[in-house]
Amino acid sequence: MAEKPHMNLVFIGHVDHGKSTTVGRLLLDTGHIEPHVIEKYKKEAEQKGKATFEFAWVMDRLKEERERGLTIDVAHKKFTTDKYYFTIIDAPGHRDFVKNMITGTSQADAAVVVISAVEGPQAQTKEHIQLAKTLGVEQIIILINKMDAVNYDEKKYEAARKGVEKLLSAMRYKLDAVPFIAASAFKGDNVVNKSSNLAWYKGPTLVAALNALSEPPKATEKALRWPVQDVYTITGIGTVPVGRVETGVMKPETKIIFMPANKVGEVKSIEMHHETLPQAVPGDNVGVNVRGIAKNDIRRGDVAGPMDNPPIVAKSFIAQILVINHPSVITIGYTPVFHCHTAQVACRFDVLMKKIDPATNEVKEENPQFLKTGDIGVVKIVPTRPMVIETHQDFPQLGRFAIRDMGTTVAAGIVQEVEKKEM
Repeated sequence: MAEKPHMNLVFIGHVDHGKSTTVGRLLLDTGHIEPHVIEKYKKEAEQKGKATFEFAWVMDRLKEERERGLTIDVAHKKFTTDKYYFTIIDAPGHRDFVKNMITGTSQADAAVVVISAVEGPQAQTKEHIQLAKTLGVEQIIILINKMDAVNYDEKKYEAARKGVEKLLSAMRYKLDAVPFIAASAFKGDNVVNKSSNLAWYKGPTLVAALNALSEPPKATEKALRWPVQDVYTITGIGTVPVGRVETGVMKPETKIIFMPANKVGEVKSIEMHHETLPQAVPGDNVGVNVRGIAKNDIRRGDVAGPMDNPPIVAKSFIAQILVINHPSVITIGYTPVFHCHTAQVACRFDVLMKKIDPATNEVKEENPQFLKTGDIGVVKIVPTRPMVIETHQDFPQLGRFAIRDMGTTVAAGIVQEVEKKEM
């Protein structure tokens, strides 16, 4: 496990385009699940009137998801190719669950965008690609799925591909660096094995495209930053926070401080996928037994760091934002929820400082009255409660955020300066 480089991979895309099915197929055909497990799910699925959902159920362990046929929380599964050791984050595509998808995507090194050949890219596809870009996922793979449903028709593939290329160009992804794959996850075409049904397709399989990803640089020389995703109490062990190490190295027998909780604990042991690690490095999704911390001392959204370089709690911060989709306009006083690393905090727009021209990056207007969909602005933001946020330059993973309101992502941005709150 540890010999291969580790990557976090997120599957994103519109609801019902086949994300969970793709993951199930990938795990089955690479030998990570036994065929009898799929057979068992197949029978259950048919009994519940959910035929064809058997692969998806591999990821959708929650009973509620089976009943509704949707992916709600972010599930993690590990698998290896001959080159990489992957943790798959299966992110929900359903609109209500985008906030969970943001948590998943902000932890990813690469994304597979799953698009149905039947319908082509949809509203959610666009929102997910914009978020992936804003949250710093530079490597993406486009999987045009459900080719079996369009009789493996090359024209349908090309139509879907053109639609996606438009979205990618608008988000400044370099098209020549993005693989496009024609596939049917349900039938197993081009996920792991080459398909004879797609003789006209000359590109890689999904697994080949995954092996071609480049290993992300590890920010081990920076100070430790470890956002908490969940906190568990395990009998006989104690408090175990779980989350992904973003920067730095965490070792047992060292003291760490959680902010904004302002609590100090000592790292006793570190685990990943039920194996004890001698240390955790960036990209590792770990559970850590911390001595001296009670379950109620810390919560999701807190960030741990070293005593001599604790995570910064912001009194206010200046950020550059892109307004993705707002029904009217953003003005001073607007207080939506900011999603940054694992934190979700309502923050107030305090000053609209500038409007930027996207083509030239020059200032178009000082102190604009409002910002609307499509605008890029520089703004001063004040969190309504303590939150850790850092500049994008120092800690990119803690300096990117998405802004959500009324069930949609209204904007996304990066942090330029932070005014520190004295704790």
